Amino acid sequence: MPVIVRSPAGGAVSFPIVSHPTLGLPPRSLEAGFPAAADRLRAQRVTLAARALEVAVDADPSILRRYDDIGLRNLLKDAEVLIDRLALCVASDDTYFLAEFADQSATVFRRRKVAVMDVMALLDGIRAAARGALEGDEVASADRAIDAALAVYKRFHHIRGDAREWNPITSKLYKGI
Repeated sequence: MPVIVRSPAGGAVSFPIVSHPTLGLPPRSLEAGFPAAADRLRAQRVTLAARALEVAVDADPSILRRYDDIGLRNLLKDAEVLIDRLALCVASDDTYFLAEFADQSATVFRRRKVAVMDVMALLDGIRAAARGALEGDEVASADRAIDAALAVYKRFHHIRGDAREWNPITSKLYKGI
């Protein structure tokens, strides 16, 4: 039978580490960072996503060869979602939202046959495009969030099964010839 711990004064036990013993840490505040900058990112989401895709295609023209029109439209929508997550990170000045989304979405991109390197190029495009909507410390907050997401995607990039083209020798070695 579980025992309920009570304080000597007769009330419930107070834990300074957590806000409530059954709830864990308090929720992340979306007012702790730059909420006005996050609103600007959300308002310009469509144009920033289009510019991010342009930057990604300029950096790697083979993206146009790998994806048809529907695939490019999907990448454009993915960029919009990434910008929404970036807005949450800028509003809270915390990398959690974009890094966790990267961790959860890497397998979805793999299932859709989207190379992780293309998503990383898209994030670099978002970094370049967002500089027009952000200023000062807001840029540093966005850069930290994008760097955290890139680190997560880089982990997934090394796992076999990604949609990228592999070296034929490495492919033979991996398959066990």
